[in-house]
Amino acid sequence: MKVLPHLTPLLETWLLRVDRMRPAAHLPLSTALYKATALELAVLAGHLLLYPSGLAQERRTQPSGTTSATADGAQDATTLPLQPPRPVVLLHGFIDNRSVFVLLRRALTKDRGRHVESLNYSVLTCDIRAAAELLDRRVEEICLRTGQHQVDIVGHSLGGLIARYYVQRLGGDTRVRTLVTLGTPHGGTAAAPLMTAHPIVRQMRPDSDVVAELERPAPGCRTRFVAFWSDLDQVMSPVETARVDHPDLLAHNVRVSGIGHLALPVHPAVAADIRQALDAGAATTSTDSVSVA
Repeated sequence: MKVLPHLTPLLETWLLRVDRMRPAAHLPLSTALYKATALELAVLAGHLLLYPSGLAQERRTQPSGTTSATADGAQDATTLPLQPPRPVVLLHGFIDNRSVFVLLRRALTKDRGRHVESLNYSVLTCDIRAAAELLDRRVEEICLRTGQHQVDIVGHSLGGLIARYYVQRLGGDTRVRTLVTLGTPHGGTAAAPLMTAHPIVRQMRPDSDVVAELERPAPGCRTRFVAFWSDLDQVMSPVETARVDHPDLLAHNVRVSGIGHLALPVHPAVAADIRQALDAGAATTSTDSVSVA
């Protein structure tokens, strides 16, 4: 949509104004929750404006600076950078689309010119395993098109669970160097019990078969995990379920204080930490790193 370049800076300004009310660590829980809820409502309103722009699947493009085939089939490497950054795949959450990442995408591309792509899976998707297989095919296509052997993935909420299933159960650890999850129910969430009629919501429950599969041993998994979890995330119940706690996985859990579920993929402080994680690689420790948003 042509309005998007003009709307995005306005949305950033709007969120920053609301975020000035962000709670300090010493504020009472009720005050912190009130201010986090105000920010969540601002994020929701902005996202509803952008949602139609993300309904269509993203157009697949050739990243700048990669090799391209010439007429005789040879590879033109004149514009090939010495160390091109890995492509980043963005995967949205339940009943959402790629428009949720409009601000994060800008943050990831402005510094190092990363090639970033968003994958829409259908709102009719009823199985995490099927969505993980779709992700598998898309990652293979991206690697082939960009000439890269690996990608990084950032998944919000359900998107992070789909990506983890791909990495841990479908051999995706050979393709994914770092998986960043934002408010993902790694241990299952008990929130929104009225939505259990939807099959994919049932798979996000603590007692689901999918969660049980992810708790199985995963020796030798090569992907590094960075899990951002918020202490005021009302979609995660309990909030600690958004942590990656698995003895076989190289995981770093980052606690974000003072914001809710919807703000995780749009908040500038979180985006800065994501850029750092992708640049440096995830830590190999499960110790929390507190980040006050």
